[in-house]
Amino acid sequence: MESNTHIIERSLIGQRPEAVDYEIDLLKLWRTVWHRKWSILSLVLVVTMVTILAVFAITPIYRAAATLIIEEKTAKVLSIEQVYGAEGAGSEYLQTQFELLKSRALAERVVRQLNLTTHSEFDPRQQPEPLIDFRGVLGHLDFNKVVPVTLPGDLEAGDGPTEAQIFDSVTRAFMDRISVEPQGRSQLVRVQVDMSDPHTAALAANAMANGFIESQLEARMEMSMTAANWMNSRLGELRTKLKDAEDRLQAFREAENLVDVKGVVTISAAELSSTSDRMIDARRQRAEAESQYRQVQAMRSSGWQRLASVPAVLGHPLIQQFKAEEARARAKVEELSRRYGARHPSMEAARSELSAASASLRGQVEQVVAGIERNYQLAVANEGSLQASFNANKSQIQNISRKEFKLRELQREVDANRAVYDTFMTRLKETTATSDLESANARVVDLAAVPTAPIAPKKTQIIAVAALIALGFGVVLTLLLDKLNNTVKNTEQLESRLNIPVLGILPLLKRKQRSQLARMFAADTDKCFSEAIRTIRTGVVLSGVDNPHRVIVVTSSAPGEGKSTVSANLAFALGQMERVLLIDADLRRPSLARSFEFPVGTPGLANLIAGTATLEDCIKQVDGIDMIGAGSVPPNPLELLSSPRFAKVFEALKGKYERIIIDSPPTQAVSDTVLLATFANSVIYVVKSAATAVPLVERGVGQLLQNNVPVNGFVLNQVDIKKAKRYGYSYGGYYDYYGYSNIKQV
Repeated sequence: MESNTHIIERSLIGQRPEAVDYEIDLLKLWRTVWHRKWSILSLVLVVTMVTILAVFAITPIYRAAATLIIEEKTAKVLSIEQVYGAEGAGSEYLQTQFELLKSRALAERVVRQLNLTTHSEFDPRQQPEPLIDFRGVLGHLDFNKVVPVTLPGDLEAGDGPTEAQIFDSVTRAFMDRISVEPQGRSQLVRVQVDMSDPHTAALAANAMANGFIESQLEARMEMSMTAANWMNSRLGELRTKLKDAEDRLQAFREAENLVDVKGVVTISAAELSSTSDRMIDARRQRAEAESQYRQVQAMRSSGWQRLASVPAVLGHPLIQQFKAEEARARAKVEELSRRYGARHPSMEAARSELSAASASLRGQVEQVVAGIERNYQLAVANEGSLQASFNANKSQIQNISRKEFKLRELQREVDANRAVYDTFMTRLKETTATSDLESANARVVDLAAVPTAPIAPKKTQIIAVAALIALGFGVVLTLLLDKLNNTVKNTEQLESRLNIPVLGILPLLKRKQRSQLARMFAADTDKCFSEAIRTIRTGVVLSGVDNPHRVIVVTSSAPGEGKSTVSANLAFALGQMERVLLIDADLRRPSLARSFEFPVGTPGLANLIAGTATLEDCIKQVDGIDMIGAGSVPPNPLELLSSPRFAKVFEALKGKYERIIIDSPPTQAVSDTVLLATFANSVIYVVKSAATAVPLVERGVGQLLQNNVPVNGFVLNQVDIKKAKRYGYSYGGYYDYYGYSNIKQV
């Protein structure tokens, strides 16, 4: 079986002119919020008052700030500043200084200087117990960034805190109240201290600034002393090394008998150069003598005449002289030979003279050749002697050079040790002389003044924020509750969700007796209500112009929605024009007899169906209309209504009346309504405004539509008109505006 909602959706397919447009109705949201304005304002007022009490119970916090300028400065203790890391390094250096300002050592220095361990704001032994723990009430909100003092260690045994524990807790609490803020991209920094005591806050801020400068000076002094101690120890080592180097140099000089190495080297070099020049000349002379000697040796075997033709021999002056004498003697012999014979005395004398000249020439040639040989031997010997002298001088120079190199090496070692020693000695004297003149890398620009206005709590802001949060929470809660409220609040909900018209609305009336409610139209004491009933009557009549709705069943989703009141008053309205019968078919919880004060035991519908009473006995006439009450409540109402006798009785009644109105049970209570609706031409569904849930109405209507019951319209009952207008709903089209002033609020 399909669900009722699916049946309603299926029955409405093709009937809606357009799809539902899901848009946010801002005006509707505003009216919803405006309706709950007093509740929202009450919430805001309560939250604001609680916040005011909490804020004024919080101790005000004052902030004192001292301004420092931190300058980058290189260390002057040594030339190797990296040993101590004292050289500035841009942003890293400044960031390091900022962290030093927040260090625990500096905080401990200020705590000792100002004796904060006995200050009432820090000493846990002087902390009073609050009468009202507003922090706990407000969920431990951190309004002023004050951290409560806690003591380390296990104190549950009842032992009091030690001095060390108190000092540690006070130091940590004081560190939590310190903040360091760089001023833009400059070298300025603000050291801020937050305390409830403004005078102590100013003292603490100034103590932080001065303590930082003093700690820097002390650190530099300590660094200078450390460097001086290190240099003293290092100086002793350097002095020992210098002494060892000097001793080795002197020992080498004494061992090698060195006085002036440079002079000896100079003399030896001059001798070597002179010997080299002479050796070159000797080699040249030996080469010339050797050349002449080779020529002579080559011609010796050919006779002395050939020797005389050797250039070295021929060029000798004596050889040339003897050659000339021989030539004259030969010329004389040749001249005389033409005049005289071979035995002529002149010829013999001439030949003797020629022989003597040749012999002289020969002897002279042999002497010259012997001289050439002797010259060659002398040249060779001279060259050998000079070469030996050159080699001796060179060896001596090389030996001297080796000694000079060793001497220079030892001298360099002595000079290097002396230079390092002198440098350390100079630095040590400078450090010792200027160690007490070191300047800090920071100075105070502005001392902290005693603050006059607290920085926390920001009472106005906190109260304003709390009020805004309460206002937002109230608005959101109102909209959420309105969204979660799925009851029927206006006619548009019924018509748009179920596509069934609303025949009319009935205003919320002043609390009245049941008998008064049932007779409201007949008594005409409320013009607006009467006009609303006439509107419903008009809708019923006009909806059945072609096929009049002679039998009308009035029902609702649940008891208490006013279906019996609608049935009775609609019957009175129709009774002014037609013959009308009002039947109370709610055999389980009848109300017609009580509303019109029928006598106890008056027979009704149950008696008529059971046959224990006649129709005339059951019909009662009230103000011009006939009524049949429920009668005696039967044990089986559904079986009684589904019996054939009820159908016969109903057919007989339809023949006597123009309009029959049946007050049936609620649809969600029993199934009697579905059975009664089978005899009806129209069903009027009563919905109580702002009380009946929309899903409940959908299930009830779906159950009727599932059984092909003609549901012709809704009646929205007990509508608070003034409240509805505040929500933006207008119902002027359903009743006479002129009677609106007579509406009474319940």
